[in-house]
Amino acid sequence: MPSNLAKFGIVIGLCAGLSAPALAQQPVPVIPFDSVPEPLKLPPDLYLGEAAGVAVNSKGHVFVFSRGNSAHGPAYGASAAQLLEFDANGKYLREIGKNLYAWAFAHVVRVDPHDNIWAVDKGSDMIVRFNPQGRVTLVFGRKQEASDEDTAPVKHPNPPAPAEDGRFRQVTDVAWDKAGDTFISDGYINSRVAKVDKTGKWLKSWGSKGTEPGQFNTLHSIAIDAQDNVYIADRGNRRVQVFDTEGKFLRQFTIDVPVPADAQPAIGNKPPASVQGTMAPGAPWALCITPGPHQVMYASDAYPGRVYKLSLDGKVLGMFGEAGKQPKQFGWIHEIACPSENTIWVAELLNWRVQKLILHPAKK
Repeated sequence: MPSNLAKFGIVIGLCAGLSAPALAQQPVPVIPFDSVPEPLKLPPDLYLGEAAGVAVNSKGHVFVFSRGNSAHGPAYGASAAQLLEFDANGKYLREIGKNLYAWAFAHVVRVDPHDNIWAVDKGSDMIVRFNPQGRVTLVFGRKQEASDEDTAPVKHPNPPAPAEDGRFRQVTDVAWDKAGDTFISDGYINSRVAKVDKTGKWLKSWGSKGTEPGQFNTLHSIAIDAQDNVYIADRGNRRVQVFDTEGKFLRQFTIDVPVPADAQPAIGNKPPASVQGTMAPGAPWALCITPGPHQVMYASDAYPGRVYKLSLDGKVLGMFGEAGKQPKQFGWIHEIACPSENTIWVAELLNWRVQKLILHPAKK
């Protein structure tokens, strides 16, 4: 990361209710950090594919949801999902859910306050909860039947076909409030948030495809803070939207940090300055909120491949990283786990790896 980034400024667009954005400007510090060498020790015969998800439980165990286990299948229709567990020292412990019926195309893994492990599979349109022992305890959604003559890749009509309670279409993430209710970002096609109670009963959903407040274009990540505010990474609209637990829109903010002139993409051609949506600078791919009492948020983008540290009102407190293949560089961070403010884990699609990052922010 070029040192002159510390001199850059930022403009944050905040929207309270439906009022016009308020603009604020301030310098953005670059946070020094280290990448821990080989934080996970894989057995000789086990490999990660695209690392779609990473999560950490109360014991410090690390869970990786990888698009692996597909070497013997065709490029289309392969089963590309493996859920792996490592101990706090990075020692490989086990594969959870080997040959599970829901495994198709890994998206994220989360751990709830009771150390249950939740796997979100975009390919099967299913969310599966495992208890800490690794047994299935709740199942949401249903994948297409292999015997159905209409079974095929899910299409993306615009506008989308009406959503159906209890079913998902290319689901992306999951989070929980203090009451134990579950919030699911049904993200690529249905463009909505679904809410179910702690027993699994469907309660409601909100959202539709679009650009207005309360509408979405690829809900890619979801997080909930200690005050039960629900944060949605509305990636295609390049913003974070915030709601209460009943779906009332509260505010939104964008991450607007200048991009270095020499920034390169992790893959493909350099996007033009006018690009919008997924590959735009600041478009949030992943969100993570640290434990209390003082909570902060981490968010990532694909280009120029940075991680941003934000206050919960959207103020950028710092940033670090760039696109690339070396340690301390990133190739499409798809999920962030933040067990503490200065220790975070990132799962990368393009580099087939998970990095453990130790941050060294300046002391106040």
